Amino acid sequence: MKRVLVTTDYLCPGDEVDEFLRAAGLETVHAPMTGRRDPDQLVAALDGIDAALVAAGEPLTAEVLARAPRLRVVVRTGVGYDSIDVTAAARLGISVSTLPGVNANAVAEYTLGLLLAGARRLVQSASGVAQGKWPREDGHELRGSTLGLIGYGASARAVVPLARAFGMTVVCTTGFPSGEPGVRFVELPELLSTSDYVSVHAALTGRTRGLLDAGAFKLMKPTALLVNTARGAIVDEDALAAAVRDGEISGAVLDVVGEEPLPADSPLRGIDGIVVCSHLAGQTAEARRAAGLRGAEELVAALAGRARFVVNGEK
Repeated sequence: MKRVLVTTDYLCPGDEVDEFLRAAGLETVHAPMTGRRDPDQLVAALDGIDAALVAAGEPLTAEVLARAPRLRVVVRTGVGYDSIDVTAAARLGISVSTLPGVNANAVAEYTLGLLLAGARRLVQSASGVAQGKWPREDGHELRGSTLGLIGYGASARAVVPLARAFGMTVVCTTGFPSGEPGVRFVELPELLSTSDYVSVHAALTGRTRGLLDAGAFKLMKPTALLVNTARGAIVDEDALAAAVRDGEISGAVLDVVGEEPLPADSPLRGIDGIVVCSHLAGQTAEARRAAGLRGAEELVAALAGRARFVVNGEK
């Protein structure tokens, strides 16, 4: 009987995903990822495992994969896979799959929530009330403003009709422009200089790592707000902290950071105008259920040689 490791923290023994995998003739082993896991712990969890349904951030490095000789299938219960060495996996005969678009609606709605929270300074207001104050600062309306989308995957595309419903103009920079109605495709410098709100939806790659650096922030309006629901490492956090502190941009609402949980010594801490949330964009009950079930289906299909969403090509 093939053995499946499940590390996604919201999937539990006896739930419908577990029942689906067991009905497919698989033995399940649960080892939830609830914080940073060192390589030896992960190697131990993968001992005797044929396939893995893994959480975001699970560090499947070349070294870890090489020490898991039975492993043949990895499925991420989400979209990003930057924590997995897909090249090493392919070399070792391990297929890696993700679930494109599985949480796009959740991320899009959350993005609008962060835009509203930032524009109206809702977190700062609630924090002030909790401290016994009664903040009455002016906020800003979204209507009539320009939203710049960096990247144009499923979540960014789902943001467009929501933003337009609020009366926003949408511009986008992407390596794959399309004829999408209501969206103007521009180069990154133009997007940064013309947008009132910049929302990051790009994958983390060698090209996008550190994309939003000191130079990028100097191009943005001093009234601009940055929102990031993609990957923390796309933003240079030292440069962002300096840009907000020095008034180069008005602030940032971040759902993702370079190191999660946010370290005590992070440069993002203690700066008025920067709000950090705990990586919740895709975490709705609906998106979690879809990710769990679709991930289990992909895992079973991959074990049978019929994977649909492989990201590392030929094994």
